[in-house]
This record gives sequence, structure tokens and C-alpha cells, in this order.
Amino acid sequence: MLDIAIDLARQAGELLRLGHQNGAGLIRSKSSAVDLVTQFDLASEQLISDGLRQHFPDHAIYGEETGGTLPAAGPVWVVDPLDGTTNFAHGYPVFSVTLALLVDGRPELGVTYDPLRDDLFWAQRGQGAWRGQRRLQVSTTTGLDASLLATGFAYDRASNADNNLAEFSHFAPRTRGVRRGGSAALDMAWVAAGWLDGYWERGIHVWDLAAGVLLMREAGGVVTNYSGRPWQPADRNVVAANSVFHAVLLESLQRVRQGLPAPAPH
Repeated sequence: MLDIAIDLARQAGELLRLGHQNGAGLIRSKSSAVDLVTQFDLASEQLISDGLRQHFPDHAIYGEETGGTLPAAGPVWVVDPLDGTTNFAHGYPVFSVTLALLVDGRPELGVTYDPLRDDLFWAQRGQGAWRGQRRLQVSTTTGLDASLLATGFAYDRASNADNNLAEFSHFAPRTRGVRRGGSAALDMAWVAAGWLDGYWERGIHVWDLAAGVLLMREAGGVVTNYSGRPWQPADRNVVAANSVFHAVLLESLQRVRQGLPAPAPH
């Protein structure tokens, strides 16, 4: 199953790479003017879905563009055919393909592919997290002042007061930097690789995160929701880091969201 998932991610990634070179093509809005879909989102999802149905006709498929309801039980593939659509639509070179197999809600394997850098991240439960043939390990950073973080902003940020701006403003001066790459799947993969020390975001979906959650867990990291409960497919927010730094990041995040003073430096 992993080999097939990797092959499909690479095929979809090549489709996106050519689209990035030649222009994003037809672009339309979904829920708002900043929530976009391109013809390449649709073509990539069709390619992956067709391949999964061919090889695993008894498995369910839950994709960003096809929607539906995520089954709670049994094997289901969750697919984001183009994570970073806004970047792609503008020609900005940060986007990915990501898919994962959930069995009874638990990630069993996951693949995230960066087609512009030919960078493949993959994991199987109990067998480690990998970038190509190199095993991944989360960073050992323990304090905010030595950390490099990543985050993102939901599509409803203009209309929803819970828009992550207060959190971003809190962390930006207290860390070495906060990156906003625009692909949650790559953010999670890069934390698993130790390139980033932590990641938080709200307003995201299972298709953005499932592969990254497994990458993080297999690389020795911790992934929870904002309440500190281990991540579940229904969660729409996430905090990811190594086990020590996760506690620091979560404490600061919760205090900001509660309007409390910043904790003492760690």
C-alpha cells in the first residue's frame, strides 16, 4: 500500500509541477475570495482517487475536493491533492500532495510529496518516519527563544475573531522566527524532520494533517489539539513539537488564547 501511495503522490506531483511551470489554469473561489480551487486540484484528486479505487476497491476515499463525510470506521484514504492552492495559483513555489490511510480513525501510513524539490516524506505506523531513505527525528529544542515555528491562517480570518493574529503576534518576538509557508502538510513534515521546532494552526482539516500526524509520531514528536488532547481526525486545530517543547508551546498558546500574561521564559 505504501508503494502505491508513493507512486500516486509522485504522479500527482508531476502533474502539479507541470502546472506550476505552465500556469495554474482555471481558478475559482469556493467558500470565499481567498478559498481557491484550480483545475489542477481537481485533476490531481481524480488521478489519486482513480488509482486508489483500482488497487483498493473496498477502501473509502475522503478528498478535499470531493468532500462527503469521513467514515469513522474501516480503512479510508484521506487526500489533499494540492495543499497550498493559493500559493500554486499565484506561482509561489511552496505546495505539496499529501495522502494518508486511516483505519478506524488511526493513521497507518502517510505520504507528503513536494514536487518542486522532489522531496518525499513518508511513514508507516511502527516503522519510523522518513525523507527518502533518511530517517527523521524531531528537533531537541526546548525553549521559545531558540525555536523556529510555523503557523497558518484560516480562510475565515477576515470574519472570525479567532484568526490566530494574537497568537502570531505573541510568538513572533519571542522566537527566532515564525514562518507561514502556506502548506500545512509541509509544515508538519518539516517539524518531523527537525527543520522547524513547532507548528500550530486552527481551521484545518484531516486531509491537511493525517500524513503529518503520523510523520510526527514516528519521528518522536507529539501532536495534540489546542486543549492538549491527542489529535483526532475531527480536530480543526493542532499543536506539534517534540515532547518537551510541545508543553512549552501549548502553555504559551493557551495563555494567549485565554488573555493571560505570558509565562516566564523557559
